[in-house]
Amino acid sequence: MINWDEFEHIHVIKKLKQILNSWWSIDVVFTDERGLLKGFDSEKTVFASPAISYLMSKDVAQGSLAELMVKTVDELRMSQNRYSIRKWDLAGFDVGIFPIYIENDLVGCVMGLGFFKEPEFGHRLEEIRDRLAAFGCSADVIDKSLSKLRYVDDQERQHFVELCELVAQEIITLHLEITSRENRIKELNKELGNRFKYDNMIGKSKMMQSLYALLDKIKGADSTVLVQGENGTGKELIAKSIHYNSHRKDRAFVIQNCSAFNDNLLESELFGHIKGSFTGAVRDKKGLFEMADKGTFFLDEIGDTSPQMQVKLLRVLQEGTFMPVGSTEMRKVDVRIIAATNKNLREMVEQGTFREDLYYRLNVINIRVPPLRERKEDIPLLVEFFLQRISETQGGAKRVITKRALEKLYDYVWPGNVRELQNEMERLTVLSGEETKLMAELLSPKILETADKNKVQGARLQGKLKDALEDLEREMIKEGLRRTGWNKSKLAKELGISRAGLIMKVEKYGLDKRRMAR
Repeated sequence: MINWDEFEHIHVIKKLKQILNSWWSIDVVFTDERGLLKGFDSEKTVFASPAISYLMSKDVAQGSLAELMVKTVDELRMSQNRYSIRKWDLAGFDVGIFPIYIENDLVGCVMGLGFFKEPEFGHRLEEIRDRLAAFGCSADVIDKSLSKLRYVDDQERQHFVELCELVAQEIITLHLEITSRENRIKELNKELGNRFKYDNMIGKSKMMQSLYALLDKIKGADSTVLVQGENGTGKELIAKSIHYNSHRKDRAFVIQNCSAFNDNLLESELFGHIKGSFTGAVRDKKGLFEMADKGTFFLDEIGDTSPQMQVKLLRVLQEGTFMPVGSTEMRKVDVRIIAATNKNLREMVEQGTFREDLYYRLNVINIRVPPLRERKEDIPLLVEFFLQRISETQGGAKRVITKRALEKLYDYVWPGNVRELQNEMERLTVLSGEETKLMAELLSPKILETADKNKVQGARLQGKLKDALEDLEREMIKEGLRRTGWNKSKLAKELGISRAGLIMKVEKYGLDKRRMAR
């Protein structure tokens, strides 16, 4: 089932419609397979021609357009032509009708309204004036509408056809992409049942399921764990999950961010100090290692430690011993270490900024936390979770996010990961006030702008139409290559062209993988 209301807001479709308006004052409408208008709201939809806006609000005009569409599609099936340009008798001007087929099934049409295909159209203007007047159009509306009607010559008509077919193809591509995404999520639900969370971690994606399985395996062990992932991915949640599912769960869980202090302060925090060991040491102080004895110590941002501190940490991991600042006696502890970093420690070892022996001591069990952009199918679950929690903590009715807003969240790359998504939901809830539906327009500008850039950018409205079409084609292919991981066969099928044709266009626009990676 095509969701026409969603496509009306897609950036590339809006851009294509803008081009048709800008060049020829042609309006575009969508119909389903029966010819009924879709994605249309008589109070909100704005047309270039006020007469078309007026006609589309009339049931008799909508019925006439539906009859024209059904009749035309039947004729196209017989002739095997791709489209038809013909007169709409009720209105008096010409329309272009472009059927949309998915797997050989008619799902609807793209229709371009309000132009002439013949150069001699002066006599038809009076005919149109009379027909609009009969529908109750004011003289002002009629005059404005007639001034916008123009002849589209053969060369321009070819560009017009290409643009309308691009709109139809974009609808097909987006429908198949959304359907494929929904099918993947349904299959994942079948495979994984209802396991969409593990402690406070949320996600049904394959990556998160693999993570849950690994956590199940290691919860009975005492091995050191290295958690690697970008900021905001939930590394601390994983550390807590490991601790509270282990046999140490009744003992202390201690956290220290290694980038929070300089070496001297960090050493005192970790290992403690004795009275008089430095200025200000007025009494003995237990270090965090000693406080974590028999429990778990989470060392966050381990990659930010200095070489000198790395040596002291290595001793604790190897021997379970440490020396408080100012002391001459070793102390022994039994602590399970979980370390985390957003840096690539393997590269740091190669560069000589992180000790290799410490790296291998930490990297007994390695857990990689996937960034949110790699598990976007989890976004609806996370959004639902955050909105539910906001409702519970702040009171009031639970908010619901619209499909269009959710689409924008899918398109954003989330450099701040889950933490950024949580903050965005809080912001969106505040800005929505008493409104329970969270609209796309209230999302952060960076999300709206980036989402539009990640979609096909569409053609420029300036310059020659041929150049604009080439710009549009280039951006569609560029975005498609990135989205499919440079799978040319898959992208060619999506775009409805041959693989050889796609390769030629990739070469034409300089879209090889190495150049795009620069």
